[in-house]
Amino acid sequence: MTATSGTAGLSAEQVTSRRQRDGANVVPPARRTPPWRQLVAQLTHFFAGMLWVASFLALLAGMPSLAGAIAVIVVLNGVFAFLQEHKADRAADELNAMMPATTRVVRDGETHSIPVADLVVDDLVLVEAGDRIGADLRILEAHELTVDESMLTGESLPQSRPAGTDVFAGTFAVQGDASGQVVAIGTGTRLAGIAALTDTAERPSSPLAVQLHKLVLVVAAIAVSVGLLLSVASLAIGSGVTTALLLGVGVMVALVPEGLLPTVTLSLARGAQRMAGENALVRHLEAVETLGATTFICTDKTGTLTRNEMSVVEGWTPAGSFQASGTGYAPSGAVLAAPEVRSLLSLAAVGALGCATGRSVERKGSWVAEGDPMDAALDAFARRLEGGAPSPGAAAVRIPFTAAARCSAAVVDGTAYVMGAPEVLLDRCGLGPDTQAQSQLLEMSSRGRRVIAVTRAPVATPGLEITTEAALMTAVGGGLELLALLGIEDPPRAEVFDAVALCHRAGIRLAMLTGDSAATGAAIATEVGLLGPSGTVVEGADLPAGDHEIADLLDRVDGAVVARVTPADKLRIARALRSHGHVVAMTGDGVNDAAALREADVGVAMGRSGSDVAREAADLVLLDDSFATIPKAIQLGRGTFANIRRFLTFHLTDNVAELVPFVLWALTGSNIPLAIGVLQVLALDIGTDMLPALALGAEPANERTMNGPRRTTEVVDGRLLRRALLLLGPTEALLSMGAFLTILTMGGWQYGEEASAGLLSVASGSAFAVIAVAQMANAFACRSETHPAWLIDPRTNPFVLVAVAVEVALLVGFLGVPWLSELLGGSWPSSTGWLFCLLAAVTIPLVDALHKWGARALARD
Repeated sequence: MTATSGTAGLSAEQVTSRRQRDGANVVPPARRTPPWRQLVAQLTHFFAGMLWVASFLALLAGMPSLAGAIAVIVVLNGVFAFLQEHKADRAADELNAMMPATTRVVRDGETHSIPVADLVVDDLVLVEAGDRIGADLRILEAHELTVDESMLTGESLPQSRPAGTDVFAGTFAVQGDASGQVVAIGTGTRLAGIAALTDTAERPSSPLAVQLHKLVLVVAAIAVSVGLLLSVASLAIGSGVTTALLLGVGVMVALVPEGLLPTVTLSLARGAQRMAGENALVRHLEAVETLGATTFICTDKTGTLTRNEMSVVEGWTPAGSFQASGTGYAPSGAVLAAPEVRSLLSLAAVGALGCATGRSVERKGSWVAEGDPMDAALDAFARRLEGGAPSPGAAAVRIPFTAAARCSAAVVDGTAYVMGAPEVLLDRCGLGPDTQAQSQLLEMSSRGRRVIAVTRAPVATPGLEITTEAALMTAVGGGLELLALLGIEDPPRAEVFDAVALCHRAGIRLAMLTGDSAATGAAIATEVGLLGPSGTVVEGADLPAGDHEIADLLDRVDGAVVARVTPADKLRIARALRSHGHVVAMTGDGVNDAAALREADVGVAMGRSGSDVAREAADLVLLDDSFATIPKAIQLGRGTFANIRRFLTFHLTDNVAELVPFVLWALTGSNIPLAIGVLQVLALDIGTDMLPALALGAEPANERTMNGPRRTTEVVDGRLLRRALLLLGPTEALLSMGAFLTILTMGGWQYGEEASAGLLSVASGSAFAVIAVAQMANAFACRSETHPAWLIDPRTNPFVLVAVAVEVALLVGFLGVPWLSELLGGSWPSSTGWLFCLLAAVTIPLVDALHKWGARALARD
């Protein structure tokens, strides 16, 4: 440290002057693709390319107005897609801003949690396992500190960083703790020097995007194939080149799903924003859909199922038991204990405070945990002892907690104190299974208490260098004396009971993975309803060796509890359940949980108490740390998945109605006139269909979404294709062609004759109107895959009402504005045409309702 900062850290004045001199601790963001390049990409992708080809063919065929109209549509659709992509990126930025990175510093002699951006040069920073380093630091004091520098050096193994070495911004503390002085911030950090390397990184395609791209490629291939086939057939039966080209262009335009992908992107972005409103921050848009597919949740106990508001409420010492009052981290409360018990507790408090780094502190009139919540609970307990706990001397040696050792240790005034899991420490105290200590441990655990053992031993070899728990045991000669068993209460969150019940109703299986004892975990799991009579309770060390056996053991309707679980166990469990066919959501908050979070289909990290490493590895961050947020996010994910299927059905339905007129025209050798033209197809796809499709993407998730498992994992399956392409689409085609041919026949036209221009215009306008009205009715029918349109409250999605109202206005404009109707090729429908529109408005919902009724009847059989 510099002389100006000292162990008390910088003063407020020093912080202000350094910030004015150096600015904020912010690394310039990676360069994004310029907006003009994003727009060009939207105008030149595969589907846009097909339409450009169609425009060129129309120009070759001597139809410049059609060629120009197609070009305008490509540009309009490209601009729309560009705006949706920009909106999705902006939404992602807004969501990421909801989770600012923080760090702990010492200023004016007090510890504060501040945004990383507020760090200044010479700040005294406190680092613990799981923290992301917020600036370049010179390590002043370290306890077994190891740092993951893979993002800077490519080195996969964590590196030891003793006092006097440097650690760099963007790296992660994997083990131990340390204090360090900031030597560089912002653009002066080593991270800023290599930030440009991230500019070339490309986001991989999500499974959902892959499915959709396959769909549109198949549809596009069909469009080209059918277009070419019908063009050749048209030439073979004597049609001219112009007619054949027009046919090919019409088929391609009718079948290309121009607005599909931007609609999907917007739906995912909207789903992510809705989840953020429920305290679930989605870090990757594709995780919205994956969440909806979740079938198994592996959850932590502490802070997720419970409040993470710990209090020592009871305990046992070799001199007797005690009870403690007081909740949370406030020092108010009392410890009811005999004098000899209180004497041992005072010694235990010295040891606990020497081993722990977290403290209970007063912030704005309330007491909160600073650092580890369990450490803060021990600090609050020490304060509640009559007369206060003796102030421990400075720890000459402190060994942080590790998952392998399951304990932490400190040497204070020549005495070694070891605190940790009773199963480990009682054996070292010579207290076997039949002792009273073991009996008390079981009793407290059965009441759901987290039990911590505090032990001591004199340092027999003072000169021995102590840097590890094993070296400490050598220094004390191996034997420990039990001071106390401390029973810590962490009550379940009130909202967890209903959330667990919701998971059961949705067919989602649950497992609690806890570092606590089996008895403690089972007690809490039973209390909240996660563990039933036939559920599994097992310790991590007793898990089977094979993935298949692990999955068989844990895949239970009545739930499972895995106690004393290690990060390696969590990784194995995630892999085993995925191999069993489950879509796994795994929660984690520690630095060593990152591997399991990446292995799971959906990694879930804690926003308040989780480590930076865990949040970086996660797909979903719980801003409130509550388990209840997970089923809410799953419900919204299922709703988003259902919405994608809704507007896919809507999009694909009128493709059939648009294609049939061209097929009939070609197969009859133009003896049946073309019912609708290419520009009318474009008007339907872009003008009247886009807004209802977007509105269907905004359908809110309802309670039925969580009734049983999700019925399908495929965005496009046989059921959807049958409904769109074999039922609703042909119905629309039959109605529109029925209106077209009826009006022609009523006007005196006969098969093979050439209809008058006026009669053909009215008939074409009527066919166009029937398809448009049928799609309006289809928008309401597509709101549910199981319920008739009239049973769905229109007020629950007002966007559909607005979209249909706009569609009506556009239809009136397309048919009623003279120059526009003349450009498109259809005029105002006759009374017969409007009767067919009314018939379409009634028939589509009825046919759809009969289909849904039949599907339910077959499902019951």
